[in-house]
Amino acid sequence: MARRYRGENRQGQLLISYDVIVVGLGGMGSATLYHLAARGLKVLGLERFDLLHEYGSSHGLTRIIRLAYAEHPSYVALLQRSYQLWRELEDKARERLLYITGSIDAGPIDGSIFPGALRSSQLHGLEHEVLNGVDLWRRFPGYHLPVSTQCLYQPDGGFLLPERCNLAHVNAAVAQGAEVRCLTQVLEWGVSGSGAWVRTEGGRVEAEKLVICGGAWAAQLVPELGTLAVPERQVLGWFQPGRPEYFQPDSFPVFNLEVEEGRFYGLPTFLVPGFKLGKYHHRGEVVDPDRMNREPEHEDEELLRSFARRYFPEGAGPAVMLKVCLFTNSPDEHFILDLHPDHAEVAIAAGFSGHGYKFCSVIGEIMADLVQRGETRHDIGLFRLGRFGGGKKA
Repeated sequence: MARRYRGENRQGQLLISYDVIVVGLGGMGSATLYHLAARGLKVLGLERFDLLHEYGSSHGLTRIIRLAYAEHPSYVALLQRSYQLWRELEDKARERLLYITGSIDAGPIDGSIFPGALRSSQLHGLEHEVLNGVDLWRRFPGYHLPVSTQCLYQPDGGFLLPERCNLAHVNAAVAQGAEVRCLTQVLEWGVSGSGAWVRTEGGRVEAEKLVICGGAWAAQLVPELGTLAVPERQVLGWFQPGRPEYFQPDSFPVFNLEVEEGRFYGLPTFLVPGFKLGKYHHRGEVVDPDRMNREPEHEDEELLRSFARRYFPEGAGPAVMLKVCLFTNSPDEHFILDLHPDHAEVAIAAGFSGHGYKFCSVIGEIMADLVQRGETRHDIGLFRLGRFGGGKKA
């Protein structure tokens, strides 16, 4: 991909043409920016809000990473590469970004979480151990699950620091020559014979290729995603444990738990004195990200607290923090990673459905591959737009 520079337009404005423009600098966009810049491309990253804003899906102090993936065995190979890339990013940033605690995937024997995690572990030869609820409590006394609950313990699970990870990707990209413009909203984009372009309040910018990592705003940027990338309001809670020693990173594995109240996830205390938890599809609120309620409500707290009281009673103390964030759900809750169905110059990453952050590092690599070659060595057949019937497989 050759670097190209333009002169002036008819109004005398200087136009600089980039190899690639990346729209959105959350978890996926910042990783994509880095991988493109590391390959020697002239890259521009555009972010609508502040660099480390809390309006989207890439904040929250800690985010789970787990290897025994219940959602589908195809994710495991991507996760293995993701772990490798996170460690490489730590070396570049000279700071720790990934903490290992072990992970628990638990639920009924005939549910979706435990059998899926067990299947992934067996197919990929992952180290794991099967426990019941009492076994788990004896080893990790913060947990109080019914004895009949089937629990898969996998020692490689843990958590990432999302704000630090995003910043590490951006800093590494800038060190490789990338340009970043925050507080810059993309108003329009298109393609022409010479590549792609975007228009912001500051004017028009051109590039050979365009990557859209719009998060909850993906469908606003790509109308073809209107029913395929649907924003949903989510609330996270941090509760002060009565027994703090039970909820430390060395005594409390991260969890993905299926119970009669729904599917929940949680992490140990870290950075703030609160045990962190959330419920998948919290209250089922489909929202407009520009008009949603961004303030936690009593009902949000009580939903999370009632779960903690029942299954983690020593962790259900006073609320330390409540934060609103967003899921952007695809119909099957698998990711969308592909070229635009009508414009091969445009690559799209969307629909991460509440479980995507752990993959940011490898998705940055995948998007860079799609931009450069139109294909990737990674198996992304599960994530192609064509599975929904309306897109053309790139």
